[in-house]
Amino acid sequence: MPNIKSAKKRVLVNEAKAARNKAARSTLRTDMKRFAAAVEAGDKAQAQTAYAVAVKAVDKAAAHGLIHRNNAARKKSGLTLRLNKLEG
Repeated sequence: MPNIKSAKKRVLVNEAKAARNKAARSTLRTDMKRFAAAVEAGDKAQAQTAYAVAVKAVDKAAAHGLIHRNNAARKKSGLTLRLNKLEG
């Protein structure tokens, strides 16, 4: 543990930010998995709903710097392809 007051604060702030990022990343992964489960089940209506939630989560994660914008674009593209294959 650091001795300097500002360094102690940095440790606490970094722990709080890490916890927040971990929770947000977990939520993102859960939304992606829900979409994948709906696609695997072949349920179009549920897949479309899960798709909308997942895309919103990916956009939010990119906006907050949780993932890179190119990574977000790649994820959304993959989700869209899977949804379109399900419909076609």
